Amino acid sequence: MKKRINFYRYIFHIILLLACFEARASLTSDQLAAKEKGIELYDQFKAISALPYLQISADAGDDEAQYYLGEAIRKNRKFIDNDAKTAYEKSAKQGNIYSMIRLGRMDEDLCVNMAKCPKSEKTAKEWLAHAESLANKQAGQGNAESMYLLYEITGKNQWLEKSAENGYPLAQYLLATEYQEGGGFFVLPSSRTDVIERWMKASAENGYPRAMSGIAAILVERKDAANARAWVERAAATGYVEALFNYGYYLAGKNSEFGFSADYVKSYALLSLFLELDGGGGAKEDAEYVISKIKTEMSKSQLDEAEIFAANWKKTHPALSFFPFKLSR
Repeated sequence: MKKRINFYRYIFHIILLLACFEARASLTSDQLAAKEKGIELYDQFKAISALPYLQISADAGDDEAQYYLGEAIRKNRKFIDNDAKTAYEKSAKQGNIYSMIRLGRMDEDLCVNMAKCPKSEKTAKEWLAHAESLANKQAGQGNAESMYLLYEITGKNQWLEKSAENGYPLAQYLLATEYQEGGGFFVLPSSRTDVIERWMKASAENGYPRAMSGIAAILVERKDAANARAWVERAAATGYVEALFNYGYYLAGKNSEFGFSADYVKSYALLSLFLELDGGGGAKEDAEYVISKIKTEMSKSQLDEAEIFAANWKKTHPALSFFPFKLSR
């Protein structure tokens, strides 16, 4: 009897391993394209449009797509319902710490006030404990992102600092902004300023668009307009909505601090890209307002030139993105 029980256990574990392998199987090119499109739309605040694309890659077993699917559903319905919970759980079972944290925060979700929280396979406390255990293991192996996730789980600044020191761009940016907002202790105000600039620059150099805009603002405040302009242009080239809008706005002859020369063709072209942002965030409306002002100063040939410039920009640059925090706050 004991041998038979062990045999069944062995079969069970084999089936479990096969199921996990299937869930983590590589995406086909079409499934990967669907995932990328879904995340692109989600990052443009078009969560409803993102759903069918994310569903394709989530159904194929991709844990990140499952997480984003849960996020898109939650954003659409304003709370974690059963569909969102199911997507998070599928992702969490594959070791996705972001999904574990989201499930671990379910007792803070709007569903509590609505008395509509779906029953999860673990309690919120258990999911957070699981997330912390896994993140600790990965952090011990030098994973800087997991160090940041431990900061999110525990609220302990030491993890944010460790993550920043180990080169995670988001942690470097968050540390800089925390110091900007008065966090930390510095004997001299100049010391605080130096540390803020150091971490903001480190994050920007590591490719984080929000930090690129942040270091540009710091530099223009220091009257270093040339380097500030360079960072504005680098941030705009990433597709970061705020940075690209600012760049287009400055090219319209606004804000002389940065020292951009007015270029209505380029300004109109860049701002016209925002007309597709109908998912929220206010960028479309702001762009329409500026465009309406500069259009009156432009000739037909300039408008045609702007249209060509905009089309070429779209072909050669990343899609527009608000770059929302993956673990939205």
